[in-house]
Amino acid sequence: MATTAKTPGKPAAKPAAKKPAPPKKPTRGPQLEPHQIVLRPLVTEKGTHQSTNEHHNAYSFEVNPWATKDQIKKAVQELFNVRVLKVRTQNRMGKSRRYRFRVGKLPNWKKAIVKLHAEDRIEFF
Repeated sequence: MATTAKTPGKPAAKPAAKKPAPPKKPTRGPQLEPHQIVLRPLVTEKGTHQSTNEHHNAYSFEVNPWATKDQIKKAVQELFNVRVLKVRTQNRMGKSRRYRFRVGKLPNWKKAIVKLHAEDRIEFF
């Protein structure tokens, strides 16, 4: 029985075996090109404020619902030649709309808020 000098009478602890990393999940849906990921910029009052404020430098886009944050980051960097620091996403519920006596629903969509490096800007106009 092996003992250590620090704790006499107790057996030495075995080093913990590392677990192998889980395999990466394949992305959902088809392989997307950058112009298929970023659908359109969202030009709103709030979005304009976020993009011009020195502290935020964030831009909002409507993106493909299958796109991941990493795919969105690479697409914005490639399309606009900017450095992306952070991507936040939201899955937005479609609004209900009424036409005469029928009630319908607009489709759900995905919104991405992309924060850029302090020196980078995107000009839409």
